[in-house]
Amino acid sequence: MSEGSNPYDASGIVILEGLDAVRKRPGMYIGSVGERGLHHLVFEAAESALNEVLDGTADRVGITLTAGGGVRITDDGGRHPVGHPGREDGPTLDDRLTVLGCGVPRTDRRSLGGGFAGVGIAVVNALSSRLTAEVRRGGTRSTLEYERGVRVAVPARTGPADDDGTVITFWPDAEIFETLTFSFDTLADRFRELAFLNRDLEITLTDDRDPGAPRTVRFGFPGGARDWIAQQSAPPHPDVIGFEREYTAMEGTVEVALCWGDSGEERVTSYANSRPTLGGGTHELGLRDGLAAALTAYGREQHLLTPTDPDLTPTRLGAGLTAVVSVKLDRPEFEDALRDRLGNPPVRACVAEAVREHLATWLREDPVRSAAVLARIPATARD
Repeated sequence: MSEGSNPYDASGIVILEGLDAVRKRPGMYIGSVGERGLHHLVFEAAESALNEVLDGTADRVGITLTAGGGVRITDDGGRHPVGHPGREDGPTLDDRLTVLGCGVPRTDRRSLGGGFAGVGIAVVNALSSRLTAEVRRGGTRSTLEYERGVRVAVPARTGPADDDGTVITFWPDAEIFETLTFSFDTLADRFRELAFLNRDLEITLTDDRDPGAPRTVRFGFPGGARDWIAQQSAPPHPDVIGFEREYTAMEGTVEVALCWGDSGEERVTSYANSRPTLGGGTHELGLRDGLAAALTAYGREQHLLTPTDPDLTPTRLGAGLTAVVSVKLDRPEFEDALRDRLGNPPVRACVAEAVREHLATWLREDPVRSAAVLARIPATARD
């Protein structure tokens, strides 16, 4: 250190507390201040409402892009205490909106577990120029209002209510974001994906920004991932293998849907607790292990593989394969900070077993169809 240079000591450390930290470093909480972060606000705000549906305490969730540039999240649940001073026990909606990390959504098989950093809706409040909440609960309507994360009035009872539900409306802060324009298609893609992965969800997405051309789409897929794969082709593919199974060993469930089509492309996507795992992980490895084991066994049984042919390798399983593997775990473990690669070791063996057993049954049902699948597998998969 040269003479006269400033020493680095405790006096140079700035401590950011509460929601000030979110406003100073928003990218740490929502990924970016561009379109990605803007859309993440919607997903973070909707997560609590969607989890109520999965818990059975609500039936429907609606997301509306308003004409005034805001986003309105509605649900028909009623479990949120509001935050009237001295009147509530435990964390309230006011706490969740103003205290970083308070009421963070749990991470288990019955929740979406999709928050970028698991910090909850307080981040949405901090990064919004304005946020309002209306809660209908126990026959009473209450309102809350905030500006840039700061409460502007004490939560107040504003009238009676003849049903239960919550409405949260927020307007992203132009001081924070590079753009305030939401992409309807980007939001629709993610909410459609969540509905496919969680067959109990019913989600409505509405765009009211253009009064002359409003649009609404509704997502709900009782068939789960099987419906998703079937709709990847037009007309829907008739030969989709789909199943769901629970395993105590991995403390969760696995759902798989797959088919072989005419495309020369192989498309495999994976999810853990409804979160995309772009880096793959033990569930995707288990899927490939199970496919390779079932196809190898059937090929030898039907003499489609000669005794000298080696077993098929899991990495390349044929042109035209489209597959989704989704696991929902009580204790998901991820291998990196981005949480895009699943690490739970027991998952691989459980998924492999489930895929091997179900695919083996499917292959034996139609020898002609099965021979066509084996014929698609390239020679390099046998090296």
